[in-house]
Amino acid sequence: MGELMLYFIGLGLYDEKDISLKGAEILKTVDVIYAEFYTAYLFGSSINSLEELLGVEIDVLNREEVEEENIPLIEAEDKDVAFLSAGDPLIATTHSDMMIQARKMNIKTRIIHSASIISAAPGIAGLQAYKFGKVTTIPFTEANYFPHSPYLTIKANLDNGMHTLVLLDIQAHINRYMTANQGLEYLMQVEDELGNNIISKDTLAIVVARAGAPEPIVRADKIRNLLEEDFDGPLHSLIIPSDLHFMEAEALVVLGGASPEIIKNTL
Repeated sequence: MGELMLYFIGLGLYDEKDISLKGAEILKTVDVIYAEFYTAYLFGSSINSLEELLGVEIDVLNREEVEEENIPLIEAEDKDVAFLSAGDPLIATTHSDMMIQARKMNIKTRIIHSASIISAAPGIAGLQAYKFGKVTTIPFTEANYFPHSPYLTIKANLDNGMHTLVLLDIQAHINRYMTANQGLEYLMQVEDELGNNIISKDTLAIVVARAGAPEPIVRADKIRNLLEEDFDGPLHSLIIPSDLHFMEAEALVVLGGASPEIIKNTL
């Protein structure tokens, strides 16, 4: 028998068929399979669909079971364990800490990568990935919680001539998913509070909805127009572009329905 292993396996962006062949083969050999869907979710599928496709049983854990009770780590001390998450297992998630802890506990780890919104959203919008700066996430705000950090990240990226991918908060346990409209409204509200003149209703923004689906939505327009649109079900993300290359502008016109006027101001 080989060494015990904790596998981190990405499920991709949309449905049960996005898992890699390598990941699917591993799931048929391990002792126990856990999954979490509080960082992202497969909206074209269900955990039952994945179980039926692969002929396995999957135990879905909540945030406390993963991050406080450390169930996958504890089980991996004497079992082969697979830990599943939507997207890529170590991109836009909190699971790198689990891998670090596993190494400290002398638990062998292996990562099975998959598609991530970090690469998919820029790609389907026709933007050049190397022109993106720091990624940020807009959280659901509360009466005493209204952070400015996502807006400030966008400002810093724009100051450096970089595009910004803006992820939007999810609270899967209560079926609550931030829409692109809510994210844009948040940015307009922070602009009103800080007045840095980086976001206005005439700012060009890009909405990506349901990346990985057979027919994802990509819309590029002024914020004033995007606020009035219905982008249908989750998951949504935003891109706030900096200066555009001619090919990027042409892509936003052709792929995202942007006004051809944006081509006049390209690099």
